[in-house]
Amino acid sequence: MSGTQQRAAPTRREELLARLAQGGTWDLAIVGGGATGLGVALDAAARGLRVVLLESHDFAKGTSSRATKLVHGGVRYLAQGNVALVREALHERTTLLKNAPHLAQPLPFVMPSYKLWEMPFYGVGLKMYDALAGSAGLGATEFLSRRETLACLPTARPEGLKGGVKYWDGQFDDARLALALARTAAAKGALVVNYCPVTGLVHRDGKLAGLTCRDAETGREYAVRATCVVNATGVWVDELRRQDAQATGRPVKPMVAPSQGVHAVVDRDFLPSQHALMVPKTADGRVLFGVPWLGKLVLGTTDTPRGDLAREPRPFREELDFILGESARYLVRPPRKEDIRSLWVGLRPLVKPVGNDGETTKSLSREHTVLVSKSGLVTVTGGKWTTYRAMAEDVLEKCFDARLVARRPAGVTADLRLVGAPDPGGIATSISAAPGIHLYGSEAPEVASLQGDRHHIGGGLTAAMVRFAARHEYARTVEDVLARRFRLLFLDAKLAASIAAEVGELLRSETGIDSRAAEFRELAASYLRMPS
Repeated sequence: MSGTQQRAAPTRREELLARLAQGGTWDLAIVGGGATGLGVALDAAARGLRVVLLESHDFAKGTSSRATKLVHGGVRYLAQGNVALVREALHERTTLLKNAPHLAQPLPFVMPSYKLWEMPFYGVGLKMYDALAGSAGLGATEFLSRRETLACLPTARPEGLKGGVKYWDGQFDDARLALALARTAAAKGALVVNYCPVTGLVHRDGKLAGLTCRDAETGREYAVRATCVVNATGVWVDELRRQDAQATGRPVKPMVAPSQGVHAVVDRDFLPSQHALMVPKTADGRVLFGVPWLGKLVLGTTDTPRGDLAREPRPFREELDFILGESARYLVRPPRKEDIRSLWVGLRPLVKPVGNDGETTKSLSREHTVLVSKSGLVTVTGGKWTTYRAMAEDVLEKCFDARLVARRPAGVTADLRLVGAPDPGGIATSISAAPGIHLYGSEAPEVASLQGDRHHIGGGLTAAMVRFAARHEYARTVEDVLARRFRLLFLDAKLAASIAAEVGELLRSETGIDSRAAEFRELAASYLRMPS
């Protein structure tokens, strides 16, 4: 059903918590409100299961709002010979672009070639990429002349440029897509609650029977009974696995080795183009992207092991030096540290091989893994945004196989359009354009009808958008609004900090609680702090 056929549902917190307190037994209790957990919640609810999802912070607060903003099949996985993974991701890419066209759209990429062998070498690989996509392809790979390459990448370094290769993938607004998943799951009957951390697991006779959680705003505790508990907490999955193991007396080995990816955001005039820059092999063998996104240019990324699990990880100096140094090799005007508008980091949950620790393991690909413990805790981690829907189907299949939930037919989300998705042909504005009302898709008229539509706060944000975030998008804090409902923290941290007080007052008038504006200003300052 198109988003044009229904009005935005309210997200009054007192009503959400009242449902949580009602008792009864849920079919699925999902811990974690990132891409994976929300995908499972939507799929399960769409199949008619009773679903509750609990998130300790805000939806997509962690990894799921800090992606490189690409909906892609994975060119580098093809180079590694992982054809099955690439084929699955290309199929899911098409499904995602179809079901949320206001938030995920095709994007052309150009690989500039400075050596004669690069064009045929990478071009042949990308032709294979097209072949794997088949009818799901977004556009044919093209070999570009030097002149055509500079037309696509006008600020690419011209010295020594031989030509380029153009191919197609996709880009998206990750945090708003997560929000659309949450709201669509709620429309299907799921209860999704942010700022409600799980405080413990409940076992009966050695089997998992539910959990306890706490409303972070009031401190009230809730008991949640469920026939199946899904641990979808990303890089933090081992914490819940340890709790489960302590209750059952079965030790477990950590399954996640965190890796961080750093992104630097600069103004678009460093690469004024509707094409993304892709460098498949930098000086040290890594990949570099320059992606036009929401009016800015995102440069990244890195892949650095990280021992801690900070909620707000910061970049290492070597990572920023790499991004700026490699950008300088390809752009005529190299960005400097003082040009950075926002510097942010995402943690990736890379899966380590799990030995025989008393759990049954099903590796569904090199990208994501699902485990079911002896007590019945279902853990999923790894994977990437593009394949969230396929991952959700895999998780539910595992729940059915373990007889934790009665089997229901699959495939219900393949053609399920997300909240806000306009009718086909209704998209006119690119996601690479500056943020604005177009990101609300079919809900744009409803947003515009609220008080403050003509009151522009800054960066494209209006007072009406803040009200809509509070009334219909689960927003509780200034950070919720300026980081994930409207992506200003990730685009221009200084501007975001400057409007925090006004956003905070508006939010307080809607929610009646402290919107934590001062705390947000400190966070925004950290997004401008360069590593020493």
